[in-house]
Amino acid sequence: MIDQPTLHRGTGDVAGDVYLPADGGTTFWGRLPCAADAPVLTVDPGTAVTIDTISHEGILEDQGRDPRAFFTAHGVEPEQVLDDAIEIAASDHPHTMAVDGPHVVTGPIAVRGARRGDLLKITVLDTTRRVPYGVVSNRHNKGALPGEFPPDGVTFSAFCGVEEIDGTPYGTMPLVPGGEPAVAFGLDPFLGIMGVATAGDERLHSVPPGPHGGNIDISLTTVGSSMYIPVQADGALAYVGDPHFAMGDGEVALTALEASLRATVRLDVVAREDASEMFGELVTPLVETSEFLVPTGLDEDLDVAMRNCVRAAIGVLGARYGMHPQQALAYLSAATDFDISQVVDIVKGVHAKIRTADFTRLGARP
Repeated sequence: MIDQPTLHRGTGDVAGDVYLPADGGTTFWGRLPCAADAPVLTVDPGTAVTIDTISHEGILEDQGRDPRAFFTAHGVEPEQVLDDAIEIAASDHPHTMAVDGPHVVTGPIAVRGARRGDLLKITVLDTTRRVPYGVVSNRHNKGALPGEFPPDGVTFSAFCGVEEIDGTPYGTMPLVPGGEPAVAFGLDPFLGIMGVATAGDERLHSVPPGPHGGNIDISLTTVGSSMYIPVQADGALAYVGDPHFAMGDGEVALTALEASLRATVRLDVVAREDASEMFGELVTPLVETSEFLVPTGLDEDLDVAMRNCVRAAIGVLGARYGMHPQQALAYLSAATDFDISQVVDIVKGVHAKIRTADFTRLGARP
């Protein structure tokens, strides 16, 4: 593994205007914040917040709920195991493996002026690795091949190190369990969970994504991207979590390279009227990158998720460029990739990559 400083709580650089650590008072484990939850931080729109996130891998009950023991068994030095991960695992933080989700989320953060019907815009400004390692797991007969993997029903966790090759960091893993690293793949860190609180007083399970965002798991949400999420409660009550160093679209094992990040995000509010003109009526979150508009479709049935995504893409093209629905469908068929975000989170996801440059070459209305 590369030699890098371990970003324990309160150490290292803070790129944002304000810093939010991860501890027992600023995190939820396995559940998502709702409107009844008090914010742990309140900020003005436009504020950049640096947030510590904790990966669930290494702290879960089927891994011993002892991250120091789990990671040192894989050759990690004790001082490289995050203090806040140890604290969460050892705390009386309520968590039941078979009932709650696995994810630790940091928040909620209230954004002044955000109202139901607005959009919360979360722009990712920075993602810094807190540790030089992570884990990919397959468990409970879940993932893309339930009933086939894990073959013995026992959780399989593949440990991955981070190595530098010709000045570039890569994730590494062996060809066989317990072997020496033999495969090196690119890293592109992102937050699998970005969301807003749901209305009411019920804390949703952290696994299935929805109109609130949550475990949306779109690997395009890297530095420079923005996610727009329909606000459901005053203040939006934003949260982030499920940090990844890398993920292939589909996330077929159940998890990808799960590993803790220090993320800096800017929180902005888009008023309902402006949101409608920009994107139409969003039912599920939309991602924007320097290259693409990325509407999403969600459903437990992947075919329905695909249809929902196509409808969302047609709506975005109509709102943004005044494109007739039949013309929009034709364009999408000719020029837009529809990718599977993930198939492992109960509610499956599809996202469309609409290339914005296609609408500037001939002067389409922006």
